[in-house]
Amino acid sequence: FSPLLNCACLWARKSEPFLGEADAGVFRGSDKYDFAIEVPAAGMECFWHFAHQSGSFYLTFMVQWVTGMANNHRLFVTVNSPNGALITLKNEAVGHMNFQTEVTGFYRLCLNNHGNQFGGVRVFVSFGVIYEGTVASDGVMEKEEEEERKVLNNTLASIEESIQKLQNRIFHMWRHYNFARMRKGKDHYLLESNLNYVDWWSATQSVVIVLSGYLQLLVLKRLFYTDSSRPRC
Repeated sequence: FSPLLNCACLWARKSEPFLGEADAGVFRGSDKYDFAIEVPAAGMECFWHFAHQSGSFYLTFMVQWVTGMANNHRLFVTVNSPNGALITLKNEAVGHMNFQTEVTGFYRLCLNNHGNQFGGVRVFVSFGVIYEGTVASDGVMEKEEEEERKVLNNTLASIEESIQKLQNRIFHMWRHYNFARMRKGKDHYLLESNLNYVDWWSATQSVVIVLSGYLQLLVLKRLFYTDSSRPRC
């Protein structure tokens, strides 16, 4: 991702160069991403992802752990269309979003941590676009597809359809695997947090026990203290 500073002084990341940049051509960038990111206290992280019309856009996120004095695992997530209209939003610790892209352009994804004013959150994010078929560019690819369909027989057409279905099913299997990997990371951080809690609590108890024994010993010694200057009976 290349960093981009927007008007609200928030760092945003684009998955594809600007449409007006030179040598951009028909480059669409990668169609799927999965990574972990930390959202600071009361902060926001935004991403821009390019999608063509008639694509299936998906977004999956999971809050794995919180830092500082944060106690709210919910994350406010929004997705806006290229023209700025709000498409969907969620305010949850784990969320799934799916919708059909109706406009070609950059879709904005924002992760807002406004619920925690004194602590950040670590979020695992997976998003991307899947197309049922190839994307046409200036009508050239559509004409080529029509000519190819006239040449190909029914057997080749059925094979192509079967391969497309297999690719889609493999893609959805990859999404389920990715979500399971998110849960595994969340459980790992929970175990680490519990282990640190047990270690600190055990150390505190040990110190209290040692101090209590030492104080008891001092009290017992004072009970048997004798003043040598006084005469004994």
